[in-house]
Amino acid sequence: MDDALPEVRYARSGDVQIAYQVLGDGDVDLVFVRGWLTNLETYWELPGSRRFMQRLAGFTRLILFDKRGMGLSDRTLAGTLEERMDDVRAVMDAVGSERAVLLGVSEGAPMSMVFAATHPERTAGLVFVGGEVKEILEDDWPLGQSRRDDYEAMLQRTLDGAWGKVTRVWFAPSVEHDPAAMAWLERLERSSASPPAAVAFMRLGSEIDVRHVAPSIHVPTLVLHTPGDPVVPYGQARWLAEQIPDARLVDLRGKDHMPWFDVADQVITEVREFLTGFREAPEPETALATVLFTDIVGSTDRARELGDAKWTELLKQHHATVRRVLRQYRGREIDTAGDGFFAAFDGPARGIRCAQAILEALDGIGIEARSGLHTGEVEVVGDDLAGIAVHIGARVAAAAGRARCSSRRRSATSSPAPGSSSKTGACTSSRGSTSRVGSMPSETALHS
Repeated sequence: MDDALPEVRYARSGDVQIAYQVLGDGDVDLVFVRGWLTNLETYWELPGSRRFMQRLAGFTRLILFDKRGMGLSDRTLAGTLEERMDDVRAVMDAVGSERAVLLGVSEGAPMSMVFAATHPERTAGLVFVGGEVKEILEDDWPLGQSRRDDYEAMLQRTLDGAWGKVTRVWFAPSVEHDPAAMAWLERLERSSASPPAAVAFMRLGSEIDVRHVAPSIHVPTLVLHTPGDPVVPYGQARWLAEQIPDARLVDLRGKDHMPWFDVADQVITEVREFLTGFREAPEPETALATVLFTDIVGSTDRARELGDAKWTELLKQHHATVRRVLRQYRGREIDTAGDGFFAAFDGPARGIRCAQAILEALDGIGIEARSGLHTGEVEVVGDDLAGIAVHIGARVAAAAGRARCSSRRRSATSSPAPGSSSKTGACTSSRGSTSRVGSMPSETALHS
């Protein structure tokens, strides 16, 4: 799939211009109805979101659009569900789509439901991901997200300066330690709407109630939902599956509300099967990354000497120190187990500097540590990394325990292991040994 940004075009819906994009040439038209925030260009800036859209377009003709009042569409007043439904119809007319499946995410689900009930002749099916029915928690709707007073308090915080940080961890807790993802979420808010416009959208959203619409839907429907969804309670998914005739509910294994982070592979697999009847194991994404492993030298003996209480306190200091340095060097924490950290970087130089800084910082609080780095092609599985390159990084870290500073060299003409690079780049120690840096650092072991 070409990485170039699809051309942004405009469809007229009454007096409003709706921005849209089209990519892919599959047999099924899929209209992506996003939830609260939309900006066509910003969504392409995040690698995970870009990849998610490209994968959908691999088996559909994917139709994307910005809702009225947001992103690249006319910045008019927030529209009603009926007006937004007309916007979808206008975009479908503009691209020559007679019938389409609507993929409604979060707040996009209610509008998709209204469209399907009103225009069944133009709706081939519905897919909901984290779809909501009614936001406000009331006596006759115990499945809501929050009570009216709490919701109004959130709106006031948005006006008082919180805009840009409202979604963050709430929408995607799996990437709360990923500075790039957090920065993107802030940028998505700012590029979607101004604070007053955002509040207008949220207030409109709090008034949505499509409970009366669900039984009127008579198209194939797939409901995808994470039981621990932090935004829309899982009970709303069960309610949709029960109320829409013949709807099928599939539980997603993850903890995010947004579908392009930790549940992306599952969503793609289920949507593909729903639309094409064909189910295949998702191919792991691959990327070039520098992986870092660190742990405490002689941790077992140290724990025995200190006792449980003091060892627990030392681990807290250790974890806080490592995480502080990782943030400083834009490292992404992948996993933490006991006294060990597994992190990744987008470049080897930053990874080496971070490893040195971690060892020096830990040495300053009396902790002897070791670390190992490797640069190579890794498999991206949700928010985890796997593959041979990761195993090599772990082995390099283990090698650091056998010498104060060790590095392994592959000949530039040899055949490297699949997924690994072929040159050694650096060997350094936080206690003053010399450093040797080559053109492509690939395997480095550090021992403080």
